[in-house]
Amino acid sequence: MPVRLLNGADVPQAAGLSTAAGWNQTEEDWRMMLDLAPDSCFALDCGGMLAATATLTRCAGRPAWIGMVLTSPAWRRRGLARQLMEHTLAWADARSIATVKLDATDQGQPLYRGLGFVPEQPVERWRGQGTGRPGTSVSPADRAALKQFLTCGHPPADVLLWRDGRLASYLGPCRARTPERAREQITTLLARSAGPWFWDLLPGNADAVQLARDLGFRPERRLLRMRRGPAGEDGDLSSTYAIAGFEFG
Repeated sequence: MPVRLLNGADVPQAAGLSTAAGWNQTEEDWRMMLDLAPDSCFALDCGGMLAATATLTRCAGRPAWIGMVLTSPAWRRRGLARQLMEHTLAWADARSIATVKLDATDQGQPLYRGLGFVPEQPVERWRGQGTGRPGTSVSPADRAALKQFLTCGHPPADVLLWRDGRLASYLGPCRARTPERAREQITTLLARSAGPWFWDLLPGNADAVQLARDLGFRPERRLLRMRRGPAGEDGDLSSTYAIAGFEFG
């Protein structure tokens, strides 16, 4: 089966794949991904339907990032994910992209290890509630601001973004110069919506973990951040209180 580019007409089916996997992405998230990486979002079709996907985003000052590695339940265990990963990595190699990273589920780790990825650090999803009145919500998410954050070579020292999700609102990315500033930003956001909220953080940042606990969040799942290629420089992770998402890093 030939690999092809994912396109806008695929979005409803792509969202169906992420929904079947129990993921939080919406159709708007998929459209944003296509806007960010129109030439490196890949697909496989089986039986006339979208069967599997993988995406690779390249953002200034950051490693290339693989996400949205999904296979329809009807077509699993047939090597589709491996075929897409091999195609994606070959695409990166052809463009001299030295380092590629991803956040791997337990199920995906054996595949990625076989493709040359090595572990870096855990990343955790925490779940909690906001402090706003039930039924209240924050204003619609500005995905253009997230795109600007991801493509900016020097992101601001203090920033907190959010977006809506299929299962919960998503808190992140969040960068802050001090724990006090992170607390101020996040508590202000949580006061505007009852939630529920997802918050993906790096457990190596003890201040982020403590803040999440203080605000009533609890860990829900753990993934493993993995790397293919040189480690490079990720900047000061002590200022990262929430990542942009498993699909962006």
